[in-house]
Amino acid sequence: MKTYTTKIKDIERKWHVIDASDRTLGKLATEAAGLLMGKHKPTFSYNLDTGDHVIVINAEKVQVTGNKLKQKHYYRHSGYPGGFKSISLEKMMQDNPARVVEHAVKGMLPRTRLGAQILKKLRVYPGDSHPHSAQVAQSSSTESKTGE
Repeated sequence: MKTYTTKIKDIERKWHVIDASDRTLGKLATEAAGLLMGKHKPTFSYNLDTGDHVIVINAEKVQVTGNKLKQKHYYRHSGYPGGFKSISLEKMMQDNPARVVEHAVKGMLPRTRLGAQILKKLRVYPGDSHPHSAQVAQSSSTESKTGE
């Protein structure tokens, strides 16, 4: 018996739409990361990008538990003295709610070049409309949309 190895020509990509309305941020990000990596497919492989495209709509309506809106902060540093920046989750949800979902999903992907390639298949929109209806309609004929 031979071991099956996934080949690039065998990978089929579908489009999934996830509605973030009243969903917990972490659970939403876990579902999106699994679809992006292709863990739901029998052809999943750690060394190849076997995942699907994911569209997250209504990112502005995502929920968080506890006091995270006030207590959770996102940090970055420019590399220069005094270059430390901090922004709360509440402020980031007001300014750019799509970035909150992108950041959560990015934290669940591998920290490699493959992870960066996988992240390019994620599209997040704050409202309920998106410009990918043609791709989703084509893909939904074989599989139902996730989250609806």
